[in-house]
Amino acid sequence: MIHTSQSGHRPATFGQLKDSGYQPLTVKEEMRKNLIRKLRSNQPLFPGIVGFDDTVIPQLTNAILAQHDILLLGLRGQAKTRIARMLTLLLDDYLPIVSGSEINDDPFAPVSQHARNLLAEHGDNTPIEWVPRDARYGEKLATPDVTIADLIGDIDPIKAASRRLTYADEGAIHFGIIPRTNRGIFVINELPDLQPRIQVGLFNIMQEKDIQIRGFNIRMPLDLVMVFTANPQDYTNRGSIITPLKDRIDAQIITHYPRTLEDGIAITRQEAWVGRERDGMVVMPEYIEQIVEMVAVQARLSEFVDQGSGVSARMTISTMESLVSNAERRAIINGDQAVAPRIADLQHALTGVTGKVELVFEGEQEGPLKVARALIGKAVRQVFVSYFPNPLERPRKSSKGGEAPTDPYAAILNWFTEGNELELEDMMPFAAYQKELARVPGLQELAVKYLKINRANPWEVATGMEFVIDGLHQNSKIAKEEFDGRTGYKDLVGAIFTGRGKFDDEEDLE
Repeated sequence: MIHTSQSGHRPATFGQLKDSGYQPLTVKEEMRKNLIRKLRSNQPLFPGIVGFDDTVIPQLTNAILAQHDILLLGLRGQAKTRIARMLTLLLDDYLPIVSGSEINDDPFAPVSQHARNLLAEHGDNTPIEWVPRDARYGEKLATPDVTIADLIGDIDPIKAASRRLTYADEGAIHFGIIPRTNRGIFVINELPDLQPRIQVGLFNIMQEKDIQIRGFNIRMPLDLVMVFTANPQDYTNRGSIITPLKDRIDAQIITHYPRTLEDGIAITRQEAWVGRERDGMVVMPEYIEQIVEMVAVQARLSEFVDQGSGVSARMTISTMESLVSNAERRAIINGDQAVAPRIADLQHALTGVTGKVELVFEGEQEGPLKVARALIGKAVRQVFVSYFPNPLERPRKSSKGGEAPTDPYAAILNWFTEGNELELEDMMPFAAYQKELARVPGLQELAVKYLKINRANPWEVATGMEFVIDGLHQNSKIAKEEFDGRTGYKDLVGAIFTGRGKFDDEEDLE
């Protein structure tokens, strides 16, 4: 909260600050106060965090109300760091400190020599600075080369020499990043990567709330909220959190991946850059978004993917951006006004998948491209049957009694059985793409009926027609060949006799 004088300006001296009625709080008390205010007014606590409303956020709220230090434990890409950075939203807008203080000294309880001397010399005329809440956040990625000096501080020989101080003088201390975040929030990412001897150095901060530097006979009590993030895999692969430190962390909160397809899609919509040059330029059918998100779902179930490593939400974001970029490239080359992703563009989005999943040994043997293609195929199949009748099930009987069951795909499959083939090119202009798909009888009617597409939008209609064709392939009803940027669909039986019709590297992953 900003405390202002009657003139409307923030106090500029210690005396003015006292006259304003300002009452200092610890960081944890301050966060608790602002959290309660937001809860009472029903304000969002962590805007932009999706899928944690009933799990992580209630636990985090409880930890802040209890004034706890926090460990966020979860696999990569589960918004741990983003949550930690958003904790600053629970700080006051500005905080008064003694002017020139390196460690955000509280004028009412100065810690550093600089602040004590300034207050002793100037008293109520001591100048006050106001620090914005974003400047009260400190973060350090734990790596094996992090030292105690980096985190806490050390003697600075250059400072001692330039100021003609002995090493026994407190003014010779160079403060590390933790004391510089005094009266704020400090985050250590990937805590298990921190060397055990460095973790030991955090004991005093966690329990006694003070620091000791190079054996100085001084006590510097710090006011901090400590937040840590860790990946469970790190406990065995790269390091561990030592037991005494873990015991000092009050609250351990486990994060997770989106538990529904809708939550995953919402995250990708929020994070992926798909708008491009102008609004409305990209025509994005919902089932394309569902397929992209389903790739991540399938990856998190795949026996070829290392589940201990996890499948980051960044995978779907990168995949979506690559998908749109391939459609944009085609639109630029052909002079199209709209960027309309096609099913074929999914194969050009493999770069968003292969670099984001860790494969187990069997997956490495199969190869990243094989696994990525198989994941996309399974995703298309899963989404297809959520819109259309399952091609692998017997057609339901007609509502009219006595009539034989009708197969909604009969006209399409018969067309391929008669020896016809459908050939689509990656860079095919939209008019040619639309004309080629229109050759298949009954295809447009089927897509419009089940996808509930607006016929007035030719881009969505054409992409929906290709979705039907590829969905039938993924359900083993027609064959598919890919070569040199061209995709061909043909009768499955004929393809079996020629030995072609599927990805050569996909067959073993079905």
